[in-house]
Amino acid sequence: MKIGVISDTHGTLPRQVYSFFDQCDEVWHCGDIGPGVFDELRQFKPTRAVYGNIDGGDLRLELPRTAIFSVGGLKVVMTHIGGYPGHYQPAIGRLLSTERPDIFVCGHSHILKIMYDKQLQLLHINPGAAGCYGIHRFSTLVRFDIDGTPRNAQILEFPKFATSAE
Repeated sequence: MKIGVISDTHGTLPRQVYSFFDQCDEVWHCGDIGPGVFDELRQFKPTRAVYGNIDGGDLRLELPRTAIFSVGGLKVVMTHIGGYPGHYQPAIGRLLSTERPDIFVCGHSHILKIMYDKQLQLLHINPGAAGCYGIHRFSTLVRFDIDGTPRNAQILEFPKFATSAE
């Protein structure tokens, strides 16, 4: 199974999503989605998402703050504001310790990070930011395979104001 991970679109879905996630079975959006993006994504691919701090009431009514689910035999926890290994938000750190997921996915920082948390024995993924708003200079998308374990992570990086695949 191939998974595409995106975050912090802030109402702008870059065209690169369509080519980079074309072979993906699912897309996971880690919040700060913005108007219209969730509907556009789920017309393209099956999409799981959580709301972020900029998302309005419509998305907050439709989506959870934190999602816990299983894919390909692996347990996943996804939220928007989570931190990273050694620096998790306190409530998220407690949740991860209790739930013991194989994969933890979050956004918010606009900083791409894929790292293994040895203490909690999970793969941490923050796909960075894909939209045009924020401190990042480059937009990023992540995709990976689930084949008994997460593997083959790939990153697409492009200028944050680019609107077409290069």
